[in-house]
Amino acid sequence: MSPEVVQRAQARADQNVAAASAPRPSAEITGRLIDHLTSAQRKEYPMATGLLDYFPDALALVSHVSYLGNQKHNPGEPLGWSRDKSADHADCVIRHMSTRTDYDGKVLHLAEAAWRVLAELQLALEKKYNLAPPRGAK
Repeated sequence: MSPEVVQRAQARADQNVAAASAPRPSAEITGRLIDHLTSAQRKEYPMATGLLDYFPDALALVSHVSYLGNQKHNPGEPLGWSRDKSADHADCVIRHMSTRTDYDGKVLHLAEAAWRVLAELQLALEKKYNLAPPRGAK
């Protein structure tokens, strides 16, 4: 088999494993998505060792994007995601990726693209699982 065929088969297998291990609530759930996993399932979501420990500098920069966005859209207010200010995350991701190695003021466009991807993912999960907005959302 060609390497491309093997890669596509592996990608499909990975998607099937991810789909099988994801929670499948049948109705509205309260709290956060991770709250509805079993102890064994939660070990498959290593948020400190599999996210923060892998990407500490990238996550710090993404958090700085949150800070700068709050200063721009909500000056003088406590940090919070004002969802009504912008909802075109997918389009903004592409725009920021087109200049990803450049700075947009004080921060790399790539960090802004990462923030927008996280925003789009959060909104998609909330819609799919009927989750309430997180505490940082306004």
